Amino acid sequence: MTAATARPPLQGITVVDFSELLPGPFLTQNLAEMGARILKIERPPHGDNARHLGQGAFEAVNRGKQSLLADLKDEAQRAQVRELIASADVVVESYRPGVMARLGLDAASLCQAYPQLIYVSLSGYGQTGPWADLPGHDINYLAAAGVLAVSGTPSGAPAQSFGLPVADLCGAMYALSATLAALFQRQATGRGQHLDVALADCALHWMNPRLGAYRAGGADTLQAQRDITLVKAAYGAFRCRDGRYLSIAALEDHFWKRLCTALGLAPFDGAEYAGHKARKAVADAINQRIQQAVEGMDSHDAFDLLCRHDVPCAPVVPPAELAAQPHFVSRGKFAPGADLPLVRFPVRMEGVEGAVLGPCPALGSSGW
Repeated sequence: MTAATARPPLQGITVVDFSELLPGPFLTQNLAEMGARILKIERPPHGDNARHLGQGAFEAVNRGKQSLLADLKDEAQRAQVRELIASADVVVESYRPGVMARLGLDAASLCQAYPQLIYVSLSGYGQTGPWADLPGHDINYLAAAGVLAVSGTPSGAPAQSFGLPVADLCGAMYALSATLAALFQRQATGRGQHLDVALADCALHWMNPRLGAYRAGGADTLQAQRDITLVKAAYGAFRCRDGRYLSIAALEDHFWKRLCTALGLAPFDGAEYAGHKARKAVADAINQRIQQAVEGMDSHDAFDLLCRHDVPCAPVVPPAELAAQPHFVSRGKFAPGADLPLVRFPVRMEGVEGAVLGPCPALGSSGW
């Protein structure tokens, strides 16, 4: 049996999805890519707000789903939704705490009625706590979790400098792993459960490696913590002669030595700077010296040179060029057919690799 014809790992799993915008739909998109059936419940008349706030992003995270229009304030339509839930494995919702309870579709009610149900609540700050009812977006959750404080430039203001909605996607991935674990656990217990997934909590958990480093380094002030996080010698994106950028990450001593051999980084190539701590103290000067070394080379030549010397590096690839990158082409990461094609599920699995989902559904196209 080939990977393309094998049984998808989540075949037979049905998910009733009330979520909107990004975190919940990205979670259920991953479930769909692994074979689950996703019934997307949308509010009339306009459905998921992402349909008009960000159509391209909506299409990227709602492929292969079914769209059902339902006014949850209408008793008859709510009863139809409950019929779907009765035979579902997973419910996903991303409303503020209390909204689903007012509709009689909360975790306590549904899990009591359907003990096998796994009920996933995705929210900014969780179902409990002083901030549970606060509205928010990605930058707010990163701020609350301590991530924003150590982001940006070493001497600048905190800034959301990463080009992805980190908390949204981080929370979706924790919800995904917890949902899969709950499905596995249900096989042994016969019971579902309520998963309270807070985006701020998930970003907070990602802070653990940083918190460990701060403790070990005795960094008890914010500036000291920012220095540990943001001040790095031979680590960054450097502009080449052709205007393109090359990322270099020669943190370890042996990689630093190879970088010096490749680029001739005098006066920093001597024994005085052989150790990481010594280089960190003059990180700005070292990075300026690297910039001087590469700005006289085209990016592909600099990349080839550093690859020959086994230095960690990679070209900074614009999104429009991703689908043509030979490495990703060789790994079959993109589904063909669009000017800016979307990425396939990244992990090779039987029944998943090579699977092609249908387009995102038109609003209410599945009917009842």
